Amino acid sequence: MYEQLLQPLDLGPTRVPNRIFNPPHGTTLGHHGVVSDDLIAYHQARARGGVGLIIMESMTVHPSYGFEEAFLYAGSDRIIAGLNRLAECCRAEGTPVFGQLFHAGRGVRLSHDGSRPLSYSASDMPDERYRVVPVPMPNEMVWELVASYVDAAGRLVDADLDGVEILASMGYLIAQFLNPQTNRREDEFGGSRENRVRFLREIINRCRARMGTHKTLGVRITLDEKTAKGLPADEVIEVCKLLEGDGNIDYFSVISGSSSSPEGWIHVFPPMSVAQGFVAADAARLRQAVTRPVLVAGRINQPQLAAQIVDSGQADMVGMARALIADPDFVNKMAQGQAEDIRACVGCNQACVGHRLAHYPVSCIQNPHSGREHRLGKMQPAATPKKVLVIGGGPAGMKAAVVAAQRGHEVELHERDARLGGQVNLAEALPGRAEFGGVTTNLQRELRQAGVRLHLNSIPDEATLRDFAPDHVVIATGAVTRLPEAEVDGVDMVDAWSVIRGDARPGKNVVIADWSCDWNGLGVAEKLARDGHYVRLLSGGSVAGESIQAIVRDHWIGVLHGLGVEMIPYARFYGAIDGSALFQHMTGGESIVCENVDTVVSCYAPRSLRDYGWAGKTGSFEIACIGDAVAPRTVEEAVLEGLRLAWEI
Repeated sequence: MYEQLLQPLDLGPTRVPNRIFNPPHGTTLGHHGVVSDDLIAYHQARARGGVGLIIMESMTVHPSYGFEEAFLYAGSDRIIAGLNRLAECCRAEGTPVFGQLFHAGRGVRLSHDGSRPLSYSASDMPDERYRVVPVPMPNEMVWELVASYVDAAGRLVDADLDGVEILASMGYLIAQFLNPQTNRREDEFGGSRENRVRFLREIINRCRARMGTHKTLGVRITLDEKTAKGLPADEVIEVCKLLEGDGNIDYFSVISGSSSSPEGWIHVFPPMSVAQGFVAADAARLRQAVTRPVLVAGRINQPQLAAQIVDSGQADMVGMARALIADPDFVNKMAQGQAEDIRACVGCNQACVGHRLAHYPVSCIQNPHSGREHRLGKMQPAATPKKVLVIGGGPAGMKAAVVAAQRGHEVELHERDARLGGQVNLAEALPGRAEFGGVTTNLQRELRQAGVRLHLNSIPDEATLRDFAPDHVVIATGAVTRLPEAEVDGVDMVDAWSVIRGDARPGKNVVIADWSCDWNGLGVAEKLARDGHYVRLLSGGSVAGESIQAIVRDHWIGVLHGLGVEMIPYARFYGAIDGSALFQHMTGGESIVCENVDTVVSCYAPRSLRDYGWAGKTGSFEIACIGDAVAPRTVEEAVLEGLRLAWEI
């Protein structure tokens, strides 16, 4: 099934062993602009996992967009030694490494000291997303930038990387020059298509001269920026034809979206609500117009989909960033006939994109080892196998059980319900969120493979402890809902989890009292609106969904707006009486009254479920509490704590 996907391919002078590549993505694993041991271990894990090509994260090239605290900086010779070590480590595993060069132009959200730095672009056209007005680059600065790209490419060659990719996509600096909406120049870099493409052509042609012909040179482009003022696909294709005609490009890499607008940004890191493989049609269109290989990435997380894209001729290679964060061994498992063992990415964006945009090292809610490869090291077998009893079959308990069993311990897991998963089962029941159930599906398979003995519909008691005689007891019993302490009379009040489970049936007019500002409020609002209810969502934060990753939240809010859901921020729930729900504005102090209310749905703080205190008095074993049983948080913390605890037993 994956024969074509596993075939080698020549990208100019570089032969890649298969058709899956790790696309450029920020990791925050560098250190002061240079490669760190953390970054090497991260990429080495994916090379060891069989990926055909690694294209490293964007490296900046010029002091006008340096920000060494956030990006690798290829504008200095300091970058060379670390890149060389990284390339050698990955090539030892059979994987070539390219480096990507970029400049954000007007898309600046960083600062060196808290003040807002100047941003530079082709013209002074304001940026909608970053809300900055750039300085038009003087002509001499444009040529200086060209030279900076060339010097940076030379450093990557001196580091013995296998290739260089120029980022000309997603609304960043080069794309700002290409687009007449953002390029209003009147010199040789503006006006006609030939002039607007000059900046990119000069970079590519001069980089080729500096690199020679023994290294690969590619360009990443966007055919559909998913924003009204994006460069039309026809224009992008003509640009690609010009570049190919110059004879210096070895491949084109296609991505979607743009950093310049909220809707465009959503499609740069598409959440699970965006269709899988949605960029493949763009790649196919370009592939019909050029002769060089075409690479594609964008919401591809299944081997079947990757194979379909390559087999149908839509693209020559398929990129998987988040899929390889979730499972670095993706390619090896596929090649060895174990595709069903792949830990599939669920598109939540929480610990990957979410960490990166908050300037923390990239990781994964399902695979906390990602991004921590160097710090955690390899899993070690237990020196002395022990008996471990896990109480609770949510993500925390499942992960603790899996890792403990993988290390050689004898593990039993008891879950009071008929189904594993905990709150994941609620999240996946919401509209458009079924993919999130993959968290449970993946862990269930790992439980079986690790040999964990499962007991469903089971509430452990003292007899259980006597019979199993554990050395360690892990309390992972999660959390339960609670309603706020408020007076409610003449209005039905139910909790969000009951609505999701179908245990509660709200009336026609619903107000959601959203203390949590996470997936509960947004998800229940969408569910009820789609079911025909009139929904008002009043959140305690500055925006509904404030606690979840911004791209996921922003897309969800757009869906709710389209469904007619009214959203009011900064609202503190006070109670309900005689058909009215009462709130207070959290900063202004004024009352907010919602009239004609049938049901208030509460998204209030859950309460940790810690009803196993007796266990500590029953035997001479060690006892530990993890996940929501310690304090209600998210799947990320639950899985991470399960890993960390079992890592040390």
